[in-house]
Amino acid sequence: MSNTAILDRPVSRPDLRLVPRAAEPAPAPSPAERHIPAGTAPRGFALYVGFDEVKAAASGVSLGVLVEALRRTLHEVAPEAETYATVALAPVGTGGRDVDVVRLALHEPSAVARTKPEIEVEERAEAGVVVDISRKRVLIDGESAAFTFKEFELLQYLVLREGRTIERTELVSSLWQASDGDEVPGERTIDVHVRRLRAKLGRFEDIVRTVRGVGYRFDRHADVVIRYGHGTPSPDRF
Repeated sequence: MSNTAILDRPVSRPDLRLVPRAAEPAPAPSPAERHIPAGTAPRGFALYVGFDEVKAAASGVSLGVLVEALRRTLHEVAPEAETYATVALAPVGTGGRDVDVVRLALHEPSAVARTKPEIEVEERAEAGVVVDISRKRVLIDGESAAFTFKEFELLQYLVLREGRTIERTELVSSLWQASDGDEVPGERTIDVHVRRLRAKLGRFEDIVRTVRGVGYRFDRHADVVIRYGHGTPSPDRF
């Protein structure tokens, strides 16, 4: 998957435009910005787009058209910004979410790290919560907690979207599908699932916060360790 190619080809639909929004107040720093390592400073960002040519064509566009549209918008918003675009090439038939395939093909460090075999370490009866995404389990004070599959999925969904408030409607649509054979819950039924989840977290129940009238969120907590592994879904940053 190491092959990449610079995207620089004629635009088939030069009339496509993305209109920038009116100026708005600067947003609050994201969780990633609030945890910048000492001695470093942001110099830009990478936007990974999982969208193959077949899906693009079905939407009436192409990758080249999308890149040029994004470049025009960026030039209007920040004329001095420099840009570089590259196509992510992966073997035909590669499985997984498109954006995860793209991140791995472009050697995004955290994506590459999750493909490496994990070194087995001796389990220690450490205090706190360990959310082991690689093994689909939760350890509380060193002991395995009896989470159901859905309870773990719910916690994982919040953890991977650290710092973002997730509405109940999103939890329902993302974690329950009619084809699963399970009854799709109503929005208020989510509250029941969260209560059960918190009960099993015991004295650490507050790591899943309620945002009144909206939904739930997970914020970084000193008592929580997240273990990633191969196949871990991409966390949301923005």
